[in-house]
Amino acid sequence: MVPVVGTEGTHYIVEAAGCSEEIISDPKKIEQIFKEAARVANMTVKASHFFRFSQGGVSGAVIVAESHISLHTWPEVGYAAIDVYTCGDSDPEKAVDYILDRIGAKYAHVSEVRRGIPEDDGTFTHTILTWEEKRDRNK
Repeated sequence: MVPVVGTEGTHYIVEAAGCSEEIISDPKKIEQIFKEAARVANMTVKASHFFRFSQGGVSGAVIVAESHISLHTWPEVGYAAIDVYTCGDSDPEKAVDYILDRIGAKYAHVSEVRRGIPEDDGTFTHTILTWEEKRDRNK
């Protein structure tokens, strides 16, 4: 049996649609949202960098001690591609929910990838669970 070395983590891959064009085109707003999402999910922020492309989209990441939260946006169509990958005692699903709420996403296709699962032969594998959410913004 291979000893557990703390390699297991959870990676959320999110396709968010119907997002607020105003929010997902503003790197300062996105950075604030992502830093707060990290806090809500019990992650430790180490660094961050976000920038806006001349066409209006934003790319960036918050590096956390547990791994990272990143995105790329297409404001003209209300789309954001979001990744939240963590290991340890954080709660990445809370980060995802916080981000989706704050960017005004009306729909999300989410894949949860459990990564770094040790195999008996010294290799590693992953599992994938995928679902879709219609998000009610009128609550």
